[in-house]
Amino acid sequence: MGKVDVNKQQKESSLLKTAFEFFTTKGFSKTSISDIAGKAGVAKGTFYLYFKDKCDIRNKLIAHKSSQLFMNAMKQLGPELENVPYEEKMIRIVDNIINQLNENQSLLTFISKNLSWGVFKSALTSPASGNDVDFSEVYDLIIAKAPYKLRDPEIMVFMIIELVSSTCYSAILYNDPCTLGELKPYLYDTMKLMIAQHRLDEPNE
Repeated sequence: MGKVDVNKQQKESSLLKTAFEFFTTKGFSKTSISDIAGKAGVAKGTFYLYFKDKCDIRNKLIAHKSSQLFMNAMKQLGPELENVPYEEKMIRIVDNIINQLNENQSLLTFISKNLSWGVFKSALTSPASGNDVDFSEVYDLIIAKAPYKLRDPEIMVFMIIELVSSTCYSAILYNDPCTLGELKPYLYDTMKLMIAQHRLDEPNE
């Protein structure tokens, strides 16, 4: 990578980092592009070389932070994912991500408030950049490498994301309706049922 490319990546990373700090402390609506550019140490016009507007940097941040969660999960779990049943593999990945969010509650609040299927799907289908994990590989792991065919797999993934995001948000931040530890067995049993509903009795060739 040349010096110009390194400089561009550093500026983009600085803008993303600064935006995340503002969004999680000051709030999205109260943060201006001038705030972000000023603290990142770049001209306001430079911001628009990387992002269309404030919503664009927020969406890229969600994809960026989500990719880090998946990257950490895949790195920490490593080979143990290779020889476990499909449902268990999904649960172990989700469990690792939930534990990361429990340790970083500002990240949980940011993602849960702003994550939508459209943003997530965009992350899945957009080329990876910088240190982001390639979401197409995650999608491949979740769907294409299932040992059996899945009926409407995108609906299944959407429902699991919504379930995990909403229930863990309440359990982690408010212990409502129970603690995270108490919630997990119910959450994972429900995930298994959701996967079973979408399972077709045909091998995935």
